[in-house]
Amino acid sequence: MATDAGHPGRANEDFAGAVPAGLVLVDGAGGVPGAGEVCRHGVAWYARRLGGALLGGLSTGGSLRAVLAEGIGQVTDAHRGTCDVTHPSSPYAAVAVLRCAGGLVEHLVLGDAVAVVGRVAGGPLVAHDPREPVIARSFERRLVGVAEGSGEHRRLLAELRGHRNAPGGFWVAKDDPGVVDEAVTGDCPAVGVTVAALLSNGASRLVDTFGLTDWAGLLRLLDTEGPGGIIRRVREAEARHGVATDDATVLGWRGTGPAADD
Repeated sequence: MATDAGHPGRANEDFAGAVPAGLVLVDGAGGVPGAGEVCRHGVAWYARRLGGALLGGLSTGGSLRAVLAEGIGQVTDAHRGTCDVTHPSSPYAAVAVLRCAGGLVEHLVLGDAVAVVGRVAGGPLVAHDPREPVIARSFERRLVGVAEGSGEHRRLLAELRGHRNAPGGFWVAKDDPGVVDEAVTGDCPAVGVTVAALLSNGASRLVDTFGLTDWAGLLRLLDTEGPGGIIRRVREAEARHGVATDDATVLGWRGTGPAADD
């Protein structure tokens, strides 16, 4: 695994961890106006606590949705007494989980993180939820030319937050365990899996933003250059295109099937 902070002067708000049962990535959403006023702990704390809870739950026999619901409940209870956990600006995160158990490789994605599973037969299985990027892009267009901090800027950001964890909007881990019903889940036989990866949206942009490779090519890069190599290529692309950096995290896992180039 590898991770790199994308915002100078701000903590890396991604979490990455692994246990024998699987992998967990939590991509905390930073830079939210007013977040410090409603939660004294912060986004990085939320990501670490949720990630730790998910790692602890992976060895249980419950579904990945049940593991995530339990984790969200645990973290919410941990700061319910000191913070306004239901406020739109309180910490939230995207989540990606991979578990190998019972002869299956299972995945769960909530928010704009990505899980990619390479298989002996057929192309990679790619799990992602496009709802947040689609909605965010529409607001980015509306924000062009709007002065930051102006009344219109604040109004548009509040409107965007109103789409979070709401019907017709996008779904992330926050304070309500019920959001797990919106998670993207699936599985495939472990015996046919060659390699798998979890990526935060700051790392997946190598494919879904810059188009410098496809998902199969990303898995080949993971095999040859490792997670750090993928992040290095992302940073190079950001510099060429003048795109602001974001926290970038990649976790890779070697499966039980033949190597990707066999």
